[in-house]
Amino acid sequence: MRTDLIRRTALTAAGLAFTGGAIAGPVTTAFAAPSTAKPSAQTQDRKSGERELGVRYEAQPNFYYCGPAATRNALSVQGKDINVDAMAKEMGTTEAGTNSINDITPVLNKETGKNDAYRSVEISSPDADAKQTDQLRADIVRTVDDGRAVVANIAGTSTDTDGVSHSYEGGHYISVVGYRDNGDTVTIADSADPTQASYQITVEHLADWIATRGYATS
Repeated sequence: MRTDLIRRTALTAAGLAFTGGAIAGPVTTAFAAPSTAKPSAQTQDRKSGERELGVRYEAQPNFYYCGPAATRNALSVQGKDINVDAMAKEMGTTEAGTNSINDITPVLNKETGKNDAYRSVEISSPDADAKQTDQLRADIVRTVDDGRAVVANIAGTSTDTDGVSHSYEGGHYISVVGYRDNGDTVTIADSADPTQASYQITVEHLADWIATRGYATS
């Protein structure tokens, strides 16, 4: 199956079947009312190559709202609180999901109040190479230092720094809200499951997770 930047990214019924149930936990949780159980962190000033933005986290209310939910969580670091239903309408989100990062970027720009606040970057290859990984690292550091979060379109399975696997074979959107070690490790806000709302992953793993898709960055 062809996977590129405009491939649909919802956790669709077909995608769920393909995972063999690996995503059943997050999807079940995602149907619950949005959770704010995870307290928002205070923004930390950059020092020693690290910075973390404060997120007013909410889980996605259904299995296909990962795009609007990731965007809502990303915008929350700017002190904004936009209704996910309104964003879903702007993005053209349906039960098939949100088609691509190119539907996310205009909403980020609109809500940030600048036409050029965000741009879409594609990693079109099946695996990210060193140049693409270096660009992603630099983009995350710059965006977070500007007080904004990155929104990434991912697919497949990756493992965080605690050894926990996160599987989204049908596609998913996440927010990148911090970094440490000068961007070698990044912090994810994940709307799929409030019990795993925040985790850290190496930038190399994130780049490969994004591969064949794209991300929105300053």
